Amino acid sequence: MSSLRVTSPFKLGLWLLLAPLCLWLVLLIILPHLELLVFSFTEPEDGSFTFGFYQEFFLEPLYWRTFVRTAVMSIMATILTLLIAFPVAFYIAKMLKGRSKGIVFAMCLIPFWVSELVRTFGWMILLRESGVISNFLQWSGMSAGPVELLYTDATIMLGLVYTSMLFMVVPLVSTLDSLDDSYIEAGYDLGGTNWNVLREIVIPHAVPGIVSGCIIVFMLSLGNYLTPVLLGGKDSLWFTEQIYTQFITRFNWEQGSAFGLLLLLLSSLIVWAGLKLSGQSFAKTMG
Repeated sequence: MSSLRVTSPFKLGLWLLLAPLCLWLVLLIILPHLELLVFSFTEPEDGSFTFGFYQEFFLEPLYWRTFVRTAVMSIMATILTLLIAFPVAFYIAKMLKGRSKGIVFAMCLIPFWVSELVRTFGWMILLRESGVISNFLQWSGMSAGPVELLYTDATIMLGLVYTSMLFMVVPLVSTLDSLDDSYIEAGYDLGGTNWNVLREIVIPHAVPGIVSGCIIVFMLSLGNYLTPVLLGGKDSLWFTEQIYTQFITRFNWEQGSAFGLLLLLLSSLIVWAGLKLSGQSFAKTMG
C-alpha cells in the first residue's frame, strides 16, 4: 500500500510534466501533418482520392529542379557553416577560460536576440545598391558607380550561413568541451603536428557534434523562406517559395500540402543518407 501511495503521485506528476509536450506534439505537429496528408490525396472538385498532386512535382521540371537547387545550396551552406563554426567553437571550448569564454560565447548569441526578419533586412541595407558597402566602394574609388550585391546565389549563401551559425557552434562547443586536454597534449608529446592532432583526436571526438550541427543547419536552410526570398529576390528559386505560392497566391492547398510533405520526406531521406555515410545514428547524435 505504501509503495502505491508513493508511485501514484510520482506517475501523476510525470504525466503532468509531459502533458505540455504531448499537447504541443499532437496539436502543432501530428494533427497538422495528418491534415496536410489528407489534403494532398484529395481531389478538390469531388473529394476523391488522387496521386495527381505528387505526380505534378515530378512531371513539372520547374518544381523538382527547384527542389534539387534548394537541396544542393542547403548542403553547401551546411558545409560552409561547419568550416567557419568549427574554428570558432574550438577557440571557445579549448582556448578560452573563465569569464572570457562566457563573453565570447555570449557575443555569438547576441545577434540571435533579434528576429530573423530584422537581421535579414540588416543585410539588405548593407548590400543593396544604395547601401553601406556600395557607398564605401564608390567613396574609396574601387567602383565607378553603385554596386548591386543583392539577388545573387552568393548573397543567399551568405544569409543562410549567418542565420545558421549559432546552431552549428552550440553543439560543437558542447562536444569539444568534453574532450580532455590531456589527449591533445599527448598527441603533441608523441610528435604530432597540428593537422595530425586535429585529424586523429579532435575531429573523431567532435563527430557527434558535427553531425548534429549539420542536421540542424541543413534542415533550417532547406526550410528557410525569409532569407532566400529577401536576399535572392523573386528569382531565388527556393522550394519553400513554391510552397508559399501554392498556399497563399494560388489558394491551391492540395498542391501546397503535397509539396510540403515531399519536402519533409526528401529532406529526411537526405539526412538518413548523411547519417549512413558518416556511420552515425540519430539517437547517438542527438543524445
